[in-house]
Amino acid sequence: MTRMRYVGVMLLALGCTSGGGGAADAGRTSLSVEELMDPVTCAGCHAEHYREWSGSMHAYAARDPVFLAMNRRGQEATNGALGDFCIRCHAPLAVALGATTDGLNAAELPEHLQGVTCFYCHSVVGVEGTHNNPLRLSMDGIMRGGFRNPVANPAHRAEYSALHARDSVESATLCGSCHDIVTPRNVELERTFKEWQHSIYSRPPSEGGLTCNACHMDGRNAPAATGGPTRRTHSHAWPGVDVALTEFPNREEQRAQVQRMLDSTLLSELCVYREGGVVDIQVTLENIAAGHAFPSGAAQDRRVWVEVKAYRGEELAYSSGVLPPHGDITRSGDENLWLMRDWLYDEADAPTHLFWEAARYDSVLMPAPTALLPSDPGWTQTHRTRAYVYAGEQPDRVELAVHVQPMGADVLAELVSTGYLERAVMAEMPVFTLAAASLTWRAEEGLQCVGATPRRP
Repeated sequence: MTRMRYVGVMLLALGCTSGGGGAADAGRTSLSVEELMDPVTCAGCHAEHYREWSGSMHAYAARDPVFLAMNRRGQEATNGALGDFCIRCHAPLAVALGATTDGLNAAELPEHLQGVTCFYCHSVVGVEGTHNNPLRLSMDGIMRGGFRNPVANPAHRAEYSALHARDSVESATLCGSCHDIVTPRNVELERTFKEWQHSIYSRPPSEGGLTCNACHMDGRNAPAATGGPTRRTHSHAWPGVDVALTEFPNREEQRAQVQRMLDSTLLSELCVYREGGVVDIQVTLENIAAGHAFPSGAAQDRRVWVEVKAYRGEELAYSSGVLPPHGDITRSGDENLWLMRDWLYDEADAPTHLFWEAARYDSVLMPAPTALLPSDPGWTQTHRTRAYVYAGEQPDRVELAVHVQPMGADVLAELVSTGYLERAVMAEMPVFTLAAASLTWRAEEGLQCVGATPRRP
């Protein structure tokens, strides 16, 4: 059965049609719903958007070997009870069309049903919940977007939708309801949308707020489609923290975009004191640029840690947070390690990293700002300080760095050891270092503290 015939059969089963209103003349519409479902179709008129999407984690979502491994392990561990819990966000159109019920056949899905596709997002007409992908699709062939005056065109009908407009707070519900995940045991596994809702960024844009699109879809002045007028269009690359771990379009560009986004996320201050033969290194961090907690998303798998090194001359006098040769920061044996992540616990209150076993979680995260100033209503303390103390002479210099591993080496190693993941994938997991949080204190400068001073109550 050909791809288009397959999709056509599924649409008939759903009772879907290509009818409906729109800004464009219906008589001029030339593309069927089946054709619009294929991102390659979109590339004909939206070449740059397609190029960006094709190298994004949305396009990679159902191909990611870690996702495939974790989903397979979860399905086997629960005897299939996991169902479409994972795949409904990683290949939502495939689920909507009945092409998969559990994601175990994700690798065999037709290309146009893999990942989060153009058609899926631009067909959303309703958000009927706050988590686990409660989106309602139209399936009427009308492509929704953020332009209030869509141009009539012979390819498809178009309509304005507040759900797709970056200047609309409502648009955050479209993104957020897929990026908040609640497990069958009612554990709030991923809370990015909820974190944003409680932050200063959830204000209307007219009051200084920022939607998901405002941070993760950079704007540019360009035609939205070939031959169209110049408008304020937006990138469809959506950099965050995760990256492709296998060969994939725009792979290096994706990593560079993630690096740029992470670089400005945290503000840091580094202070060094010595009294009575004891050196006291004080590190203060504050989340100033993430519109949610940091890290966020799959925080049970994220690894964010602080590295501190104190030197006398070229000799290392003290260190904490140094990544071991095997790349697993959780096995560093460092009692002073400042590690930011979620920790999951099962019903017996034993640690687990398997989300289907989780009954509760603990967090050590950097919260997002809730107000501009400590005197403003609703302000909560967003900076965190950690002391590193050791006996010795005053160091000549102290170096500070903050590192991010999208998924911990310990999680990957466990998937490898149980046969669910190829070992070669582990080597492709990067460690990012945040530029704005990196500081060096030097005794010769005569300062106790270096770096910007975060807000304080």
